[in-house]
Amino acid sequence: MRSDAVKKGVQQAPHRSLFNALGLTKEEMDKPLVGIVSSYNEIVPGHMNLDKIVEAVKMGVALAGGVPRVFPAIAVCDGIAMGHIGMKYSLVTRDLIADSTEAMAMAHQFDALVMVPNCDKNVPGLLMAAARINVPTVFVSGGPMLAGHVNGHKTSLSSMFEAVGQHAAGTLSDEGLDEFECKVCPTCGSCSGMYTANSMNCLTEVLGMGLRGNGTIPAVYSDRIKLAKHAGMKVMELLEKNIRPRDIMTEDAIINALTVDMALGCSTNSMLHLPAIAHEIGMDFKIPYANEISAKTPNLCHLAPAGPTYMEDLNAAGGVYAVMNELNKKGLIRTNCMTVTGKTVGENIKDAVNLDPTVIRPIDNPYSETGGLAVLQGNLAPDGSVVKRSAVVPEMLVHEGPARVFECEEDASEAILGGKINPGDVVVIRYEGPKGGPGMREMLNPTSQIAGMGLGSSVALITDGRFSGASRGASIGHVSPEAAVGGPIALVEEGDIIQIDIPNNTLNIKVSEEELAARKAKWQPREPKVKTGYLARYASMVTSGDRGAVLEIPR
Repeated sequence: MRSDAVKKGVQQAPHRSLFNALGLTKEEMDKPLVGIVSSYNEIVPGHMNLDKIVEAVKMGVALAGGVPRVFPAIAVCDGIAMGHIGMKYSLVTRDLIADSTEAMAMAHQFDALVMVPNCDKNVPGLLMAAARINVPTVFVSGGPMLAGHVNGHKTSLSSMFEAVGQHAAGTLSDEGLDEFECKVCPTCGSCSGMYTANSMNCLTEVLGMGLRGNGTIPAVYSDRIKLAKHAGMKVMELLEKNIRPRDIMTEDAIINALTVDMALGCSTNSMLHLPAIAHEIGMDFKIPYANEISAKTPNLCHLAPAGPTYMEDLNAAGGVYAVMNELNKKGLIRTNCMTVTGKTVGENIKDAVNLDPTVIRPIDNPYSETGGLAVLQGNLAPDGSVVKRSAVVPEMLVHEGPARVFECEEDASEAILGGKINPGDVVVIRYEGPKGGPGMREMLNPTSQIAGMGLGSSVALITDGRFSGASRGASIGHVSPEAAVGGPIALVEEGDIIQIDIPNNTLNIKVSEEELAARKAKWQPREPKVKTGYLARYASMVTSGDRGAVLEIPR
């Protein structure tokens, strides 16, 4: 066993003395040591139930003959961090989580791991760590929140942000805003739409790292506790069979994840996290490849914010496996991939049934013949940009309008709420990329304000920052190269005409090459917004959005 390095032999007597200090018996020291990576905290709603999940995992590990030991991983609530300096600290935690988990697992020589995450950067960070550490590992998340109910309709966090825009526009009263505030987030769990947390939790199933239901069983269901016990038992089986994350998270598994991402209409953030996970397994993932997958993958689900269904509905309809089985009817799933069940993807999904065709469209009756995400390229985004196509109204799939240029999110929000944005405009928010932010903030506030002000069918927004999975509309993020490194988005001037053509995957500015070159010659890098602490170190090492904002040592 790997843990023999800290438990067996004369030289390990000091190590054993410290295990004695933990109260471990000699019998326990003869058994596998299983690390339980707990993301429990009392500030993130998606994590407030993780203490119960962790206890269930520990019971499952012990029942199957292992010795569970819990250690922590941090997590940021993107909703609470939204719209202020805190959002600069969201994406950057993904690498902190991966690094600290790697450090704990390697320092203590665990034989196996169970990852217990739930929210946005927590899940991909731990997937990255699992690939690095490469000991048998199972994921069991905290599960999604139930939908809220306002005025007889299901609702969620994205509706709350849009309600702020409605209030500013004078179409929602103080009392109405208060009702949203009190009712949209009714339980613990990751927010109830197909936002980033739920997107990534669903993709743990597709990647083969989570058991069936991990992405969709609501946080408050007792089935979630049963799932956690089974995860604890299953990791012991993986240890016995020596099935490891890099046996599971292969290039084919990454392509499966991208395929199901397109069918589910996941958050645009998955186009940051899948490349980063791919990077950990040595796969060179270039985001324009997503269009090749999208071209042949039908969009089967319109979960909030794209439509009126929620995670609880997807769970009742058969969950992620049912979506995968629909896709497999056209041979779109690579079925030979190994999974944490000890079986292949094909074996796992063969009996999955689509129980509600209004939630999961049948493969021959999709919302669209192409996937939910698109990568746009052109002279404004030579290395690519990302849009959630499934959440764009038809009239905005092709759009041309004048640029309204803002150097940060706050300035754009002030203009939107101040009634200074007109139908037809293209809001440009720059210097919010991985380096320029630093930290690549989410722009949920301005996108929600545009929708709430009644401009969602006439105004587009583009940025070198990113969007929450709760954003909808013609919201184009990850524009690469970013402004901070002199990308074309830094050269846009007020009133320039911007052309958006989502069906043809293009994003261009109607300015001649000569004029862009002249502007580039005058451009000067800006002073970093942050010069000390973790954000400064992050900015010095981070790559662009099209590469997943992975960290590299400066050369």
